[in-house]
Amino acid sequence: MNRPDKRQADELRKVSFQPGIAPNASGSVLCSFGDTRVICSATIEDDVPRWMKHQGVKGGWLTAEYSMLPYSTLDRKQRDSTRGKVDGRSMEIQRLIGRALRSTIDLKALGQRTIWVDCDVLQADGGTRTTSITGATVAIGIALADLLEQGKLKALPVKKLVSAVSCGVYLDTPILDLNYVEDRDASVDCNIVMTEDLDFVELQVSGEEATFSDSELNNMLSLAKKAISEIVTLQKKAIIEGSKKTFSSLPDFSTQGGKIEL
Repeated sequence: MNRPDKRQADELRKVSFQPGIAPNASGSVLCSFGDTRVICSATIEDDVPRWMKHQGVKGGWLTAEYSMLPYSTLDRKQRDSTRGKVDGRSMEIQRLIGRALRSTIDLKALGQRTIWVDCDVLQADGGTRTTSITGATVAIGIALADLLEQGKLKALPVKKLVSAVSCGVYLDTPILDLNYVEDRDASVDCNIVMTEDLDFVELQVSGEEATFSDSELNNMLSLAKKAISEIVTLQKKAIIEGSKKTFSSLPDFSTQGGKIEL
């Protein structure tokens, strides 16, 4: 098949992480999947939401916000602050980001702290939600590693790294990591969130005025598993690069197929 950017069906766009993009955050990274670029930051606050205090819930919390900057799309996108409310799509995505990240954080071990995750889309070319989740994982890793180095944590409260990638059926063929044109014209749209052990965190799949078969779904899942393994390796390198510590006290994360040398 002929994809618009000449990639193979199972080929990721170029994935990159630029740590330290927002120096005032506890941890930050510019995460890029091809021409989709998202600034992901994690800010740690020594407090928890009021509802946790009232209900006596132990541990900490993680919450996420997502926005597309006005110049991230071809046509200028109006700011939510101008509209006076967060649009439905942004709300759905930031809830997804929060759910995905909380699934792999030991909130009790975090203590009475809140991790504020902000994902701001600089440029949108398909897959902004999956890019946000993938980049936010790196930002959190950097932030928590530094907190551990300061002696404010006894252990890193990260159970597993989490990554996400899009798949879809385009021109009757299951493909990986859709850009904007492919996402717009795909008959099936799928976003897959997984841990580094390739356990599912969330699966969003729908036919765009179409249906899909078991075979097509299984093919998309296979594409995603291969990609997640590749992405996790890059995430680990980015966390090491972005952290100020040597990582001697980090847990021994592993991926499908063998351990990663840190």
